Amino acid sequence: MAYTETWAGKISRKLLKKQRIIDVAAGRAPADLVLKNATYVNVFSGELETRDIAVAEGLIVGLGRYAGAEEVDMTGKIVCPGFIDAHIHLESSLVSPAEFARAVIPHGTTTVITDPHEITNVMGEAGIEYMLAATEGLPVDVRFMIPSCVPASPMDESGANLDYRDIDSFFEHPRVQGLAEMMNFPGIISADSEAVAKIVASQAHHKKIDGHAPGLRGNDLNAYISAGVYSDHECADMEDALEKLRLGQFIMIREGTAAKNLEALMPLILSEKYFDRCMFCTDDKHPSDLLEKGHIDYICREAVRMGADPIRTVQVACLHAARYFLLNNRGAIAPGYLADFAILEDLKDFHVVTVYKKGRLVYRDGQVADFPLPAIPEHLTRLAHDTFHLPVLTPGSFAETRRKGLIGMVPGQIITQDAGYADGVDATRDILKMAVIERHKNTRHIGIGYLTGYGLKSGAVATSVSHDSHNIICVGENDGDMAFAANRIAQNKGGIVVVRDGKILAELPLEIAGIMSGQPLEAVNTLLENAKAAAYSLGVSRDIDPFMTLSFMALPVIPTLRLTTRGVIDVNTQQYI
Repeated sequence: MAYTETWAGKISRKLLKKQRIIDVAAGRAPADLVLKNATYVNVFSGELETRDIAVAEGLIVGLGRYAGAEEVDMTGKIVCPGFIDAHIHLESSLVSPAEFARAVIPHGTTTVITDPHEITNVMGEAGIEYMLAATEGLPVDVRFMIPSCVPASPMDESGANLDYRDIDSFFEHPRVQGLAEMMNFPGIISADSEAVAKIVASQAHHKKIDGHAPGLRGNDLNAYISAGVYSDHECADMEDALEKLRLGQFIMIREGTAAKNLEALMPLILSEKYFDRCMFCTDDKHPSDLLEKGHIDYICREAVRMGADPIRTVQVACLHAARYFLLNNRGAIAPGYLADFAILEDLKDFHVVTVYKKGRLVYRDGQVADFPLPAIPEHLTRLAHDTFHLPVLTPGSFAETRRKGLIGMVPGQIITQDAGYADGVDATRDILKMAVIERHKNTRHIGIGYLTGYGLKSGAVATSVSHDSHNIICVGENDGDMAFAANRIAQNKGGIVVVRDGKILAELPLEIAGIMSGQPLEAVNTLLENAKAAAYSLGVSRDIDPFMTLSFMALPVIPTLRLTTRGVIDVNTQQYI
């Protein structure tokens, strides 16, 4: 007969554990781990203190003088709480969650708040289940916000369409914090019943609701916030950020691969009045950024370089996100908090030398400790590798003689400009054809538009990483290469490809739902960088990331113009043009 622990047994076990924690804290029993002579950042008092840090049962139990089974001298180092990313899509790293964890642990990240809406737009509820399974037990604590907009907008066409009934049960999962970025702000402002029902469902479970409303102003912003939206990570300037902050929203300062808002929002961190309403997030991070720059540690380093107080920067990187998401046992070094530590050489370069997660060493001397891979149910793995359903395309699939909207890219941002209309490709004037190809349900829908600011002179670039619906997005100088590139994406079950004259110059297969690879991060990065080099060789502007920036051109919730499977849309009016 299988053993099942009784309720009384569970209480007894927890009682013994709690009694031991108290005994260690009181000095009556040795700690599991003691960081001796530790100079640590006290995020509550805003100062550096030097004491021993005692750990037992995965928790910090005391600050003072302690002895333990393991003692590690911290002289000359700075101990910070583990860093927290307040908003990220793990899928945008292009690798599995386990590989993502392996990449960010060396940078001191111990908790991330993820929104799995990328894979959910491909696989529906099975996508959420896949990510919950793929993150179970990782040495980075992965907490979830449940996707609010699948698809991102009624104008979009994704692999699933979820209403509040489809997501309600997920709110009871112990690692779910709330409802992810409510991108459908027009639906909330107009009191659309389907959009509002998701907020009501989240609040019924006493969960947070994150926002996504770039440039929203006045009474529309009042309506959006009054619905229960508590934060925003889409602020690109101080005017936008301050209007939202003054109305009570928390501001997630984003510094990712495609969108970089830290410099514009630095006055928030520099201000005594505003900084405690801020936290850091990356939103989307490509492999090269993780490998070459870092994660939250990179944002801290840049903030200090721009004049921020180092201790205040640590508070933004740790405590504020924990407080906002009601993760009341992390984000600080104090008794009763998780023993999550990022140990630095100093508070200028934020170079991480050692990382502990719940008192267990997970990184030191350039090495990530081994950890078991999560067990993903076979049926979810099978579903994730079978997500392309579309016909073979021909050059005629992209034929178009009518005038179409011309989308203007903005370097360094994911917003776009209305550049008017175009009636054909003219690479000499940087006018290219762009297509979004439905790939989930074989609808044969292909939206055609034109793009400027990309710079491609010949060939074509295609990717199935196309926010948020993850249809195939393709931009090219001729229809033949566009068809070839899109067909290659389908053959690979997803990914990125750069072609010219019907030949593959570079490619990166992404076989997990068409958006992630099962390969190691370094291998993915090599293929990705080769693809970037190929794209640049064809003339793509070096002011943009050829694939990350392109992937946002199909997202119909960020102004001004976007391309969907049905054509070019004006986001502000929610009308096709």
